[in-house]
Amino acid sequence: MQNQSKENMQPELDYVCVGVLTKPHGVRGAVKVFPMTDDVRRFKKGQEFLLKGKKQTLQVKVETVQFFKQMVILKFEGIDTPEEIETYREAELLVDKAHRVGLKKGEYFISDIIGLSVVSDEGVTIGVVTDVLTTGANEVLVIRAEDGRELLFPSIKECILAIDPEAGKVTAHIMPGLMD
Repeated sequence: MQNQSKENMQPELDYVCVGVLTKPHGVRGAVKVFPMTDDVRRFKKGQEFLLKGKKQTLQVKVETVQFFKQMVILKFEGIDTPEEIETYREAELLVDKAHRVGLKKGEYFISDIIGLSVVSDEGVTIGVVTDVLTTGANEVLVIRAEDGRELLFPSIKECILAIDPEAGKVTAHIMPGLMD
């Protein structure tokens, strides 16, 4: 399938963003893409994506791939000029959730953690995960507490005891100072 319009779709429900288009590259319709994935190997010739622009969503197929510094340069079949790809500046590249990269046991996609309820190991509801920050040492769960405060819990085994997206919750041990 090449560049078929998928207007009226609601891809954000069943798809995840793996990249954001930045600006055209060269004169043949290639584009620089900022990867939103840890596995840039997913960008390969023949790979299909949904390209969700401001006005429409297209199914596209990768014709060529180049890696340059922190960016991926992609050329899609059927998009052959800088002007054509320019209309998709800041568009998202989406993949079906079923085609996400495989994870090891105990690893989770950030999108699967956001929105989970956080409960202490004593059964007290703390709040809801609103974001996950990546730091040099470990990830940090940003939690909107029931009283409106923003709490930061380090994603370490002493603090985050269990993450269960299917049950919709994170079980945490409240270490000294975390609730202050």
